[in-house]
Amino acid sequence: MVPKEPKAVILAGGMGTRLQPYTFFLPKPMLPLADKPLLEHLILWLKANGVNEIILTVSYMRHVIESYFGNGNEWNVKITFIRSNSPLGISGQLLTANKSVDSTFYLLYGDSVFDFDLGKMLEFHHKSNATLTIGVMRHTERYRYGLIERADDGRVLSWREKPEIGGLVNVGCYVAEPRIFDYIPPGKMYGFDRVVSDMMNSGERVYSYIIEGKEFLDIGDESSYKRAYNIYLQKLGKVL
Repeated sequence: MVPKEPKAVILAGGMGTRLQPYTFFLPKPMLPLADKPLLEHLILWLKANGVNEIILTVSYMRHVIESYFGNGNEWNVKITFIRSNSPLGISGQLLTANKSVDSTFYLLYGDSVFDFDLGKMLEFHHKSNATLTIGVMRHTERYRYGLIERADDGRVLSWREKPEIGGLVNVGCYVAEPRIFDYIPPGKMYGFDRVVSDMMNSGERVYSYIIEGKEFLDIGDESSYKRAYNIYLQKLGKVL
């Protein structure tokens, strides 16, 4: 029987080195977006999408996250913390949750915010009979430089000045089955892209779900953080 409300695993143990010096004082998931920490926005979104049980994998400055959210009662959700003594990377963080989920679950990075119907992604996952469904969005950027295409002898074939490039990007939101843990080797750093590649090579069904109509907000570095902060500040202004 398919569970109506899968648990969510949020990876919140990274050091956020690209956001230093901000992350010298706060773990990245606790950086403010307008009136709330980034992670609180994520938890409220999960709650609005019917998720009532959340597992937070924490490491760096974990006491800040734990003291703020406690057991989740204030948000009417159940929060469980899984602790590690040092950052483990995406795959290692995920593996620490292997004893806490035994059915379909959501997997999210703690440095992204979303605004879409999570239930539709879950429905797609089950219809696809997938082991892993990756949330993707269309994204384009204007390249900073002119691109030159050349032949082997040096002859210029084309010049595209600051072209717009794009494609489908991973937004850090997944639906997964517990079999994913079988592909994560314990005790060493192992890229999550390698985990997914190993799954596909072993015949596991890995699908993608296109999230339409919303902009991708990844809090990866200072410029993207400031941009996301201003967007949420404008939303707060509309409420006030």
